Amino acid sequence: MLRRTSILACVYRRFAAFVGCAHGAIGEIFLDTGQQVVSLVGSVLNLGERAGDLTLDSPLLGAIPELDSMAVVLLLTAIEEKFGFSIDDDEVDGTTFATLGHLVAFVSRKRGQ
Repeated sequence: MLRRTSILACVYRRFAAFVGCAHGAIGEIFLDTGQQVVSLVGSVLNLGERAGDLTLDSPLLGAIPELDSMAVVLLLTAIEEKFGFSIDDDEVDGTTFATLGHLVAFVSRKRGQ
């Protein structure tokens, strides 16, 4: 568990740099969102321990064989259910799934963070 927590803390710091915010400006809510997105990606795609290797820079679409078109739909559905919002078709394109950081940023925006 310590390894996963430190990875998620690293993901959080890298996301803060990615969006150009100070570490504290994003707040602990993002860390929670990031953890939940990593967990959803890992469980929906059945990545097992490979989920612990994901970083914000990790490419998703085209790089993870498990992430096919059906898995994208399943992942979007899981995100909607987990976070309690709806995702319209026109809100999602290839860049949403370009990297884990893009997906976490998308979920954060949808949550109003």
